Amino acid sequence: MTLQFSLGSAAPESVDTPCVVVGVYENGLLTSAAARVDTAANGAIKRQVESGDINGKAGTTAVLFAPEGVAAKRVLVVGLGTQKTFDGARYQKVNIEAARALGRLPIASAVSYLAEVDVPGHDAAWRVRVAALAADYAAYRYTATFKPREKAAQPELGTLTFAGGDDAKVGLDQAAALAQGVRFARELANLPPNICNPAYIAAQAEQFAAQHDKVSCTVLDHEKMGELGFGSLLAVGRGSANKPKLVILEYKGGAEGDKPYAFVGKGITFDTGGISLKPGPGMEEMKFDMGGAAGVLGSFVATVKLGLPVNLVCVVPAVENMPDGDSYRPSDVLTSLSGLTIEVLNTDAEGRLILCDALTYTAQTFQPKVLIDAATLTGACVIALGKHASGLMSKHDDLAAELIAAGEHTLDRAWRLPLWDDYQVQLESGFADVANIGGKNAGAITAGCFLARFTEGQRWAHLDIAGTAWDEGRKGLATGRPVSLLVQWLIDQASK
Repeated sequence: MTLQFSLGSAAPESVDTPCVVVGVYENGLLTSAAARVDTAANGAIKRQVESGDINGKAGTTAVLFAPEGVAAKRVLVVGLGTQKTFDGARYQKVNIEAARALGRLPIASAVSYLAEVDVPGHDAAWRVRVAALAADYAAYRYTATFKPREKAAQPELGTLTFAGGDDAKVGLDQAAALAQGVRFARELANLPPNICNPAYIAAQAEQFAAQHDKVSCTVLDHEKMGELGFGSLLAVGRGSANKPKLVILEYKGGAEGDKPYAFVGKGITFDTGGISLKPGPGMEEMKFDMGGAAGVLGSFVATVKLGLPVNLVCVVPAVENMPDGDSYRPSDVLTSLSGLTIEVLNTDAEGRLILCDALTYTAQTFQPKVLIDAATLTGACVIALGKHASGLMSKHDDLAAELIAAGEHTLDRAWRLPLWDDYQVQLESGFADVANIGGKNAGAITAGCFLARFTEGQRWAHLDIAGTAWDEGRKGLATGRPVSLLVQWLIDQASK
């Protein structure tokens, strides 16, 4: 169920709702909303604090049912942790936990006063946006491939109201659009590869374009790409019965004639590693290897929903990497769309091989203001940065700074890695212009250096989201990153 958001101004003790949400710090300090509820309820919250039933630790929750003196049927008390160290990341965490707790209650709506909590350095619009996105993230359920279930006998949370005035409305509007983009990305990435193949991604893009003004979609099939010279991309898809597609979405929200911004997303709908076959354990997670495609498509969706005054192009090379008698091999030499030849040393370094042709096509066709790619590109990036930050590489300091700032603002953070020419020597080949891997050292960086050879003359940045695109484990879901980062960056560009 998609959550609906709204703003309200009723007093917390008198709002008529199935549940009102308030916060308490770890030292027992009540927020203003919690204090008002506590006073109306004759000290009901403070008594539970004193008894230890409410400890205020970050993310903990407790429910008071029908406290006398309060109009709400329930009061959900959420722990905020220590006030002295309260920050944006903790604010996001407590809102996620609050939404999870609400989801376990038999209620259809609730009113949250957590957006009134002071977060140093952030205004009301930011607080409402983060709270709404956190709630929508927690409320998401993947159901596409389960047996249809009977409608739940108990109500499910469908509407969440945040305490806030007109100064918070822009944050709520942004949250509504971003939530649609994040959900689009998560759903696409969570689907199994027997459903979400290159043709499916193309169909989803065409469907979205048909439903929205100012949006158009073009899909190039493998025959057309062959005519144009996509030698690197097509080699990766040779072993699969699911033929590659190049999906191009255009949104013309800016002035006519303005150069567009361009996003390119790696769309490997399943990655076996090809002839350089991956180990069996964990291979099922390779359906997420199109997380970059999902992320840029979700960013496109959110941008259109927001109606940002920009021109945007989204290009997705959608390919499946499979072993077969016709698969490309280690030691093959490929001729890319740019004309550069590539020696294949490992067929499991396939993402860069589809991206290089897509980047060349995007640069030559659209001559964008800025070119940004997102890709679940290297395990090396996961080793370097873990699951918390995406890897960011760019030769343009100003662009890198803008993207890092957008990530900090949205809590969808990225960390910059060097892209020095010193690393390029690792990609030297005795048989082609460039090798597709640079060895085990600095693997994330040499992958970025490979892409840099195909983006010369472009204001370009690369996001390696291998660690951030999905949660690990058999029940791990796609995260929808880096939708928030990319859309915030576009919001910032549009406001200049």
